[in-house]
Amino acid sequence: MNQSGLEKIVTQDFLDSLLPPEKSDQFFEALFGDASEGAYDIRLECLSASSDRIVLAFNLIQRPGKCLVCNLTYGLPTVFQRHPLIDIKGMVRKIEEFGLTVASWRLGETEENSATLHVIPLYLKLS
Repeated sequence: MNQSGLEKIVTQDFLDSLLPPEKSDQFFEALFGDASEGAYDIRLECLSASSDRIVLAFNLIQRPGKCLVCNLTYGLPTVFQRHPLIDIKGMVRKIEEFGLTVASWRLGETEENSATLHVIPLYLKLS
């Protein structure tokens, strides 16, 4: 286990490099043909990290003047799992560049933390 690599990937700067802020607009442009149709911004956050597991979260943060309703977000784990703009497999490759080995990953179900924040956990099992 590469402790130095683990410490580097849990920084917000690194997570923002995996999922830059402009990806939200690109995602909605691809989905709806218009970025202004998006109801939320997507930001990656580290919830926890240990020698055998990292838990990241796709935070879905309501945009001003928009409504973040559950029917917009509950189907997203399936979409995120294979969407080329989100590119979870690419994220895993970049994490592994820091000397970590991701044995497997999976997305959890959408969690409604509040009316303005929904969260999709990303579980990374390290070996």
